[in-house]
Amino acid sequence: MTNDLEAIRKGKILMLAGTDLAGTDLAGADLAGADLSQANLSGANLAGANLQRTVLRANLRGADLSGADLRGADFRNADLRGASFANALVRDASFGGAFLTAAALGNLDLSGVDFRGADLRGASLGRAILLAADLSHANLSGADLSGADLEEALLNGAVLRGANLTGANLLCASIEQTVWDGALLDRACLQGTPLSL
Repeated sequence: MTNDLEAIRKGKILMLAGTDLAGTDLAGADLAGADLSQANLSGANLAGANLQRTVLRANLRGADLSGADLRGADFRNADLRGASFANALVRDASFGGAFLTAAALGNLDLSGVDFRGADLRGASLGRAILLAADLSHANLSGADLSGADLEEALLNGAVLRGANLTGANLLCASIEQTVWDGALLDRACLQGTPLSL
């Protein structure tokens, strides 16, 4: 496995669907464009890895993705509970239907990211940039969105029950059928957003 692991790190093996890489150290690996669908990457170290356009519809519970390049990556329906995203590059990635409960995504540029139908309950998105992000039908109950920039974001059908949107920018956000029960909207910018609570 040692030789295979070195080849994986260098991006020489990109067809890794269904592979068991749980707990593997892939820090700094070049996996751009790899297919890791249905792989087990739970607890894997992917810190600083190049995962641009990589298919990661996988088990990534507790994985370290800090500092990784995730631009354009496909995380649809992935299990990302407890994964670390500190300082990761995440623009234009797809997290549709992914499990991101209690994920730490604060202070990240999530512009254009697809979170449609994702489970973001209790997630930390404070001061995140979510320009034109698609959060339609996402569950953001209890999430921290304080100071987040949600300008032109799609929140149609999203559940924001008990979410903290203090100081958030919701300028021109789309909010049809959004559930706001108990959401905190102190100092939130709602200009151009037809809010009916």
